[in-house]
Amino acid sequence: MVTPKSSIKTLKLNTGALIPQVGLGTWRSSEEEGYNAVLAALKDGYRHIDTARCYGNEEPVGRAINDFMKQSGVQRSDLFVTTKLWCTEFKDPKAALERSLKRLHLDYVDLLLMHWPLAMKSGEGLFPRNADGSRKLLPFEEWSYIDTYKAMQPLIDLNLAKAIGISNYNIPKIQALLADKGVTVKPACLQVELHPYLPQQELVDFCKAHDIVVEAYSPLGSSGAPLLKEKVINEIGEKYGVSAATVIISWAVARGTVVLPKSINPVRVSSNRKIIPLSEADMDAINGIQKTTSRRFVCPDWGIDIFNSDGHFKPMN
Repeated sequence: MVTPKSSIKTLKLNTGALIPQVGLGTWRSSEEEGYNAVLAALKDGYRHIDTARCYGNEEPVGRAINDFMKQSGVQRSDLFVTTKLWCTEFKDPKAALERSLKRLHLDYVDLLLMHWPLAMKSGEGLFPRNADGSRKLLPFEEWSYIDTYKAMQPLIDLNLAKAIGISNYNIPKIQALLADKGVTVKPACLQVELHPYLPQQELVDFCKAHDIVVEAYSPLGSSGAPLLKEKVINEIGEKYGVSAATVIISWAVARGTVVLPKSINPVRVSSNRKIIPLSEADMDAINGIQKTTSRRFVCPDWGIDIFNSDGHFKPMN
């Protein structure tokens, strides 16, 4: 049996700041669940919390963070808090972030991510739709994800965000972003879905080559968590006397990525930050899972081929 290490490693962003390699994801957490999970995580030793405008839980997440700081004496500078700019807030990221900060009861976030590389018509809720039910997306020529990113850049000098980054981008979109002359701040992070069914090694390698830290959301999969039942992963877990979740999170950390497991169960929250060393053979075995099972769990109905399109979007066939 291997005793998992509970201390959390960090990676250095291209800003010079350190980001804890294991953080708590809060997607699909209700207000009470979000508050309790964040408070339990921080008390257990987590220092990295990830939320978003569209999760609808910034207020309870922020309340938990502030309650923890008051109770523990831990300083704000010892925490790493991420939120995300939603697709309808593209024209005024400053006002959007100020609203998020008000909900979070914080003066700044450590990282602000553009949640998706697209823009939706503002003023009609978070998920505006046309009469036929399709998403109200703005044409790329009218407003692009590059425009949104450039509008986010001043937030750093305003001390509202210590760093900015992107989410759900592919390589062509990152290349288009980096090639734009108006982009003067390199993204500090890319957050995407990553797990043994969807390792996206080429994307991870590309980002590392460009000094962009990669974060893994939905690292344990979703939809009944079939990853946790994978034979290879469970055999490795049995060998070391740890859970399948610990094996997967340890694999993600060993790859040099940040990993954001989500749980509202205090016991699982605690176990999810404990890492074990994996052998090269273990890593090879886990990396080989995608050869027989390749799957993406998070694929919203945008009406565009967002994950496989080039720098511009192409209509779905």
